[in-house]
Amino acid sequence: MIDLRERRDGDDERIAFVVRRAFAGEDEVKLIADLRADGDMLLEVVAEREGAGIVGHVAFSRLSVRSIDRELRAAALAPLAVLPTHQRQGIGQALVQDGLRRLQALNVELIVVLGDPAYYARFGFSALLARLLQAPYSGDGFQALELQPGALGKRAWDATYPPAFSKMS
Repeated sequence: MIDLRERRDGDDERIAFVVRRAFAGEDEVKLIADLRADGDMLLEVVAEREGAGIVGHVAFSRLSVRSIDRELRAAALAPLAVLPTHQRQGIGQALVQDGLRRLQALNVELIVVLGDPAYYARFGFSALLARLLQAPYSGDGFQALELQPGALGKRAWDATYPPAFSKMS
């Protein structure tokens, strides 16, 4: 049984452990810490398993998405982490779905992700839609999802990530 909830004070050490194990390094742990410190973290959701504690985590940070005359309420999904011993059990999928539901309740219009298209397509993310965004990332792994259908329209947008992303090695 998995319980999903928002991050609380006291979770950070266990979240760092999960992220470190999932990515076999410190870059994503530092990204999360920097996003929090800079005030750019919009939402964090954790997955808890009875007897194991936190086994998964997903982060959503603020993303600036602007056109000539409009700004969207947007977020970047990064990172998504599940302990290797708990992967392929639907925990990552549950974290993303729960996060998207929570962001929709916050009136977020657009989410972007840089990841495996085969994985993120199940949630409705599209590389084609992301081509409307001028961003530091491109290619099939850069994908977008409109939580408000039609939010992007047919115009071009500039997407600016928080400074913490430029610090990643």
